[in-house]
Amino acid sequence: MWFTNAWLTQRFTETTRVRTELRLALYTGNLISELQRMSIVPLLLARDPALTRSLSSGDFSETSAALISARDDVSAASIRLLDLSGRVVAATNRNLIGTSYASAPFFVEAQRSRDTVFTTDAMEGPGTEFNYSRLLSSGGTPLGVIVVEADLAKFERAWAGISDAVAVTNSEGKIILTTEPRWRGLTMAEALAARDAPTAIQRALQATADLANEPPDAYLGGAGVMQTETRIPFRGWKMTAFTSYDSVRERVNAVLALEIMGFAIFLALAFYWLSRRARMQSVALRQESKELRALNTRLTREIAEREKAQKELAVAEQTLAQSSKLAALGEMSASVSHELNQPLAAMKTYLAGARLLLQRKRGDEALTSFQRIDDLIDRMGAITRQLKSYARKGGTAFEPVDLRDAVSSALSMMEPQLKSRTVQIVRSLPRNPVMVMADRIRLEQVIINLLRNALDATKATTEPQIDILLSDGAQAVLSVRDNGPGIADLEKLFEPFWTTKKPGEGTGLGLAISSSIASDLGGRLTARNAEAGGAVFELRLPLLSDETKTDEERA
Repeated sequence: MWFTNAWLTQRFTETTRVRTELRLALYTGNLISELQRMSIVPLLLARDPALTRSLSSGDFSETSAALISARDDVSAASIRLLDLSGRVVAATNRNLIGTSYASAPFFVEAQRSRDTVFTTDAMEGPGTEFNYSRLLSSGGTPLGVIVVEADLAKFERAWAGISDAVAVTNSEGKIILTTEPRWRGLTMAEALAARDAPTAIQRALQATADLANEPPDAYLGGAGVMQTETRIPFRGWKMTAFTSYDSVRERVNAVLALEIMGFAIFLALAFYWLSRRARMQSVALRQESKELRALNTRLTREIAEREKAQKELAVAEQTLAQSSKLAALGEMSASVSHELNQPLAAMKTYLAGARLLLQRKRGDEALTSFQRIDDLIDRMGAITRQLKSYARKGGTAFEPVDLRDAVSSALSMMEPQLKSRTVQIVRSLPRNPVMVMADRIRLEQVIINLLRNALDATKATTEPQIDILLSDGAQAVLSVRDNGPGIADLEKLFEPFWTTKKPGEGTGLGLAISSSIASDLGGRLTARNAEAGGAVFELRLPLLSDETKTDEERA
């Protein structure tokens, strides 16, 4: 805004100055033309025989009328005819007849020169007379002087119609024509000094205007004005114009107003655009929030359904595991029955022997038979307890478990099946405990499934052998290897209901359940074919760390 004000002020000031110079050139041309035209009138009148006769005869009855007609023709201010004594004998202003101008410059200079002379004379009132005078003679004898007053005041009236103040100074620097009546007869410096005292508000406004713009050329009436001066090619005259900065200020203010309006419109459009953008963003955010709430509701519902499905799946898995155990239990029932029949038969034999020993009064030996019967009863109780613990559903109570004990327990439970066949069991267990955090029942179920698969895989083998290897490093690794034919399809091995056994010999759920249990225990169950033949199953479980032990102890 400041730059625009300064640039426009400078540009409009230059434009105004050029226009003023052009206007002064026009004024000067009009003034010169008027003076040149008036300078010819005395010569023409001097050649008028009527005027010469009237001066010679002293009859001026028709002379004034003739001068009035001539004044109207040439548009002169006045025309006066003077005799050689300087007295007005005829004039366009009849009131002047008889007035003496014997000492007037136009009379004196005209008598001294044979040509038309130009003089300026101060009027009795304000103003200046611009007179052309010429000596009238007849046959070389001076008769009088004709004085033609040029009407230059019409230019003052014409100039007064514009806003500029115009002044014409003569060679002495005095103002002879001006649109300001009080300047007449003063020098330019005196005219500019004659001004009214500005008010405090005017001084403040003037100081503000001067601060914002270039210093003015002059002050007129307390206001800064632009001063333009041009020379008039006539007797050293000069024409000076004082142009107000109001027009410049008005034009600058108009442009500034348009600029401010444009800036305001721009701000309004920017505010509208920002508001519209914010509103659109708000609508988008509300729509997005609505979609997010709907998505959250849908996700919450899906999570609830998934949790419900997972619970149902867990129940189904437990049911399947239980079914698998029951199926295995059914397979073991024959062996268990055989295992229980043996002690029962032995007990019957020992009871019969004890009865005979008591009849023969051999009580000490009978007590020995009773002790054996008691041992057999403990053995039968152990078998039934193992079957009971295997048959019940696994819990989720995790506890520190020594894998060596889990292997021994599983082998004890599999003892009937192992004794029903000739299978070499090779165990390689470390001396130190291999502790893991697990559900003992489910862990033993996994080992039993691996042993049962190994037994089934070695049915057709001449010298069946099952290797059980337990090691602890970064993890606890339990390997069960058999010398059977190996695994035909490793990819489908852990899929539920996939089995290579004949119908009725297996459900195809054992390995799938075992793999699921291994995952629940934080481990992994894998299978591969050994290079020497046979299948190798590896159960990897995280070792029970000291930190886990501490947490368990705190719990």
